[in-house]
Amino acid sequence: MQLNRRGFLGFGAGALVCAALPKFALAASSAADTRFLLVLLRGGLDGLHALQPIGDPAFAGLRGSFTQAQGQPQALRLDSDFALHGKLQFCAELFAGKQFLPVLAVAPPYRQRSHFEAQDCVENGTTGTSGTTGWLNRCVAALPGSKGLALSAVMPLAMRGSGDVSTWSPPLTNGVDPILWRQLQQLYAADAVLAPTFAAIDTRMESMGTAERGGMRLPQAMAAAAKFMSASTGPRIGFVEDTGWDTHGGELAVLDRKLAELDAGLKGFHDGAAPIWGNTVVAIVTEFGRTAAINGTGGSDHGTGGISFLAGGAVKGGRIAGDWPGLAKNQLNEGRDLLATTDMRALFKGVLRDHLGLDLTALSGRVFPDSAALAPMNGLLRG
Repeated sequence: MQLNRRGFLGFGAGALVCAALPKFALAASSAADTRFLLVLLRGGLDGLHALQPIGDPAFAGLRGSFTQAQGQPQALRLDSDFALHGKLQFCAELFAGKQFLPVLAVAPPYRQRSHFEAQDCVENGTTGTSGTTGWLNRCVAALPGSKGLALSAVMPLAMRGSGDVSTWSPPLTNGVDPILWRQLQQLYAADAVLAPTFAAIDTRMESMGTAERGGMRLPQAMAAAAKFMSASTGPRIGFVEDTGWDTHGGELAVLDRKLAELDAGLKGFHDGAAPIWGNTVVAIVTEFGRTAAINGTGGSDHGTGGISFLAGGAVKGGRIAGDWPGLAKNQLNEGRDLLATTDMRALFKGVLRDHLGLDLTALSGRVFPDSAALAPMNGLLRG
């Protein structure tokens, strides 16, 4: 499948995007025709806000007044110990239907607090940050005849390599490439003469709608992924990314909006991928968690242990997976953030083994090099 921007008429709301997608003959329906979508939330989602550990005795002291601030939606209780943020309504519905599985205290092997290094480690599938190919691409290459698709303007590290992978993003309506725009922002911000003029232009750009800028928010990206992946000739493996999860200040308002978008994105994918939903796993991950305590600007700083979510008809959901390390001061990593108890690669290995059928030799030697000592997580999927 060779996908590019040619042949698409424009980009507006989610329905307009989907109307512009290529048409395929029949939806995938074979029980063996499984699909896997990775959603990477760049910036470090605050897992303690998205999935609130209400049963931990230390949580009320750390976050009680924060999560119950005026205007905050009522948390959605999953069991006696955990509750989803109130904006994750559809996720709660999937949980009730046993198709949504939170996985606790997850982190890549990199356990420091640099966004870029942590994201590189998540995407390259190794224990370090210097890999030049991605584990998703290596997964595509290990599955004969499989294809991959990244819903992105440029090929993300996770999808780089020799496997059969393409990218797709909606056409720009104003002729400004988003990558070039970010580079220009950095260039002119340091120019004393041109900075004021560029700042005025930048303000107008930011005030435009996503469609006017040629961008694609998470709900639209996930809806587009559903259309591609549910086609009979569609990609078996997909990748979607989203930015804006770095919440050092004003976190309540930011995450009200961002979590609502994530929830809408998952619903859009669910609805658009109805023919294959029963054979699908969606993994939602982030590069690290946040500090347990709230800082002085109403936000949280870079942490370690984060949260991951699995969703899909193939998921054994309706419960909480992973090991909870606790929030007492002596249980926290370096006394400041959630201790990571699950290597993210173990989560991925469990899904790829049980869902896509990759054997341990391929997983430990090719997809996640030198990970033979790391056992895949068990029991993530329906039997």
